[in-house]
Amino acid sequence: MVILSVDHGDVRTGVAVCDKNEMLASPVAVITERYDAVLAQKIAALVKEYKAEQIVMGLPKNMDGSLGFRAQAIMDFVPVLEAAAGVPVALRDERLSTVSAHKLLNATDTRGKKRKQTVDAVSAVLILEDYLGARKRQMNG
Repeated sequence: MVILSVDHGDVRTGVAVCDKNEMLASPVAVITERYDAVLAQKIAALVKEYKAEQIVMGLPKNMDGSLGFRAQAIMDFVPVLEAAAGVPVALRDERLSTVSAHKLLNATDTRGKKRKQTVDAVSAVLILEDYLGARKRQMNG
């Protein structure tokens, strides 16, 4: 199944997608948009373009596992996105995904403007890889 992953930020939102065999997660885009209704439409267009059957969205939990105001904003956005995209949205704990993305970009010596433009897409890839790994573990029992 093709799954689209979203790392929703205040300003930039990273998007990644996997192949239909759920083997490879790849960055797709970084969308710069502050308004959720417009952002939902832009993500819906990517769902259509990539023929995604599901969306997985990062849920920014606090380090103690509790939900803060950012997590609530994401949960409020989910029904808006589901209505726009016409596919179900699953939430995935994204704690430390941005930290891990920065570490990967450090390893590839990605700096400056290019780094700012790619970190959210890399975070979306990491969220998707984590979700795909969990799906495989669940299927293998």
